[in-house]
Amino acid sequence: MDSKKKNPAKLFSEFPLVSTEQWEEKIKKDLKGADYDKKLIWKANENFNVKPYYRSEDLKDISYLDVFPGNFPFARGNKKNKNDWYIRQDIDAKDIKKANKKALDVLMKGINSLGLILDDKTEPSIEGIERLLENIFADAVELNFICGDYSFKVLEIIETLVKKYNRDLEKIKGSVDFDPLGYFSLRGNFRQSEEFAFDRCVELIKKANHLPHYRVIAVNGQIFNNSGSSIVEELAFSLAAGSEYLTQLTNRGLTIDEVALRIKFNFAVGSNYFMEIAKIRAARTLWANIVNAYGPEHIGITQIHIHSVTSDWNKTIYDPYVNMLRTTTEAMSSIIGGTDSLMVKGFNTAYEKPTDFSERIARSQQLLLKEESYFDKVVDPAAGSYYIENLTNSIAEQAWKLFLEVDESGGYLEAFKKGFIQSKIKETSRKKDLDIATRKESLLGTNQFPNFNEHIEKELNPAIFEPKNLTGNETIVETLKPYRGAQAFEILRYKTDMFAIKNKRPVVFMFTYGNPAKRKARAIFSCNFFACAGFEVIDDPGCKTIDEGIKSCINAKADIVVICSSDDEYTEIAPKIFDKLKDKAIVVVAGYPKNIIDDLKAKGIQHFVHVKSNVLETLREFQEELC
Repeated sequence: MDSKKKNPAKLFSEFPLVSTEQWEEKIKKDLKGADYDKKLIWKANENFNVKPYYRSEDLKDISYLDVFPGNFPFARGNKKNKNDWYIRQDIDAKDIKKANKKALDVLMKGINSLGLILDDKTEPSIEGIERLLENIFADAVELNFICGDYSFKVLEIIETLVKKYNRDLEKIKGSVDFDPLGYFSLRGNFRQSEEFAFDRCVELIKKANHLPHYRVIAVNGQIFNNSGSSIVEELAFSLAAGSEYLTQLTNRGLTIDEVALRIKFNFAVGSNYFMEIAKIRAARTLWANIVNAYGPEHIGITQIHIHSVTSDWNKTIYDPYVNMLRTTTEAMSSIIGGTDSLMVKGFNTAYEKPTDFSERIARSQQLLLKEESYFDKVVDPAAGSYYIENLTNSIAEQAWKLFLEVDESGGYLEAFKKGFIQSKIKETSRKKDLDIATRKESLLGTNQFPNFNEHIEKELNPAIFEPKNLTGNETIVETLKPYRGAQAFEILRYKTDMFAIKNKRPVVFMFTYGNPAKRKARAIFSCNFFACAGFEVIDDPGCKTIDEGIKSCINAKADIVVICSSDDEYTEIAPKIFDKLKDKAIVVVAGYPKNIIDDLKAKGIQHFVHVKSNVLETLREFQEELC
């Protein structure tokens, strides 16, 4: 052995240990008196604070860290040796021949899970389902049917066909999506009655006796996410719905073993990368404990089955290719978290039916993560991360508190009837909407850094810009109404685009003068600000004199002139520019020079745009005047 080779232990001893107190002291020194909490503590929508850094000591109160993957409470995953998942694609199956052809095609392109959306107005027949599944081997592909009230009929047909073709029942995997609680939440009442709905759940579970790995009850947590809930709310209300099924069905004579194995959770996954990883890990832990309280025969019954779908809430119709970036990180989050199956929606689903191109991209995102990035090889790759472990624990704690609140209200159904669940989601969605309006939360290409040259020049279906209201005629409760966070900005910009088809598009001119650094920064900010409304923005390189700038504004036929300079220079130049342009354009000052704001307002200047502006409301006011 080379005596000169350093001992690793001695090598690391050259770096002295640094205590948390020392870190904190250094951080506060670097902050130079600034408020630590305001600068570095993230107040998440999930009702807990996220610290700027975590250390090993932050793991001391987390109980499951010594548990191996595949063991209760399954925070580290249901799987022991790999992290594989089903790659799913949903197909509209109203035209059986086309749907079968498409299914066979995508199965040759890497898909191993199908979601077949049946016509909800036509009762399926054994002949129709047989033709739909022609040349598809049910024991090699996960078969999921989106069929609502026809779930019992479809399950009956599947069982008949499996026996007819002598398939191995142990290899038949998939689901039907019977979810009366989800139906109630979106439509405001049960299709027939509450009793009928839960009795049908019992019938479905009994009917599936010969299909041991087929899920027949769905918990659609994605409806909470897409209605604007927080991650904690999505998880807590999903668990509450799942627990409602456990209670209702065991009260009807079924055992916990019979019920728990038949429930499938469908979660949406958004762009909050680390939080979404933690959500799936927390879901497994909480559900395992809920089911375990019923005393199942063996601990494997307590495992949750999760299907993830990329969220609709954060998708946009402007700059839609950004949606590909969003769905990529969302796919990564769900896979690292340990989802059982995943469907990546096409980047264009917010405004049109998926195309061959968008579906190909969606498939390829998962295939790249599996075949080239090897995300399927390592179980629970997030394990041991101080940050993710703490997020998992915090989300679990907060979701459990909210779950108990629902439980104290009488369970999911009673809490929904009382309006508790709706009020919680509405409160969160209002905050998220305000964060988007003020750009505390960014939707790239929509409320931040829009593509200046992108315009919609055709009429779109108005429903694209509205919440999805499925409320029925005999509703007894307020319903959830899924929507997209970008819709308010999109309505604004679309109005400008439609106006500009027959009229001059409003022009915003950057009057840049004085301090080069300040004027450039404020011009960039203002260009992005006004482009969010679809206005044409002209960023002038800078004028040497005020008269030169005035002439440029007039030549550009500017409707809005934004003065971009330093606060010190505004005292003199802003009133001069305003006096010369006030009858020709709306004059705006970039920034909020608080020391002279009253003086500027006294001289007639009323418009200021700055980082604390409500961008949405400000742009609406300008648009009302110009369009």
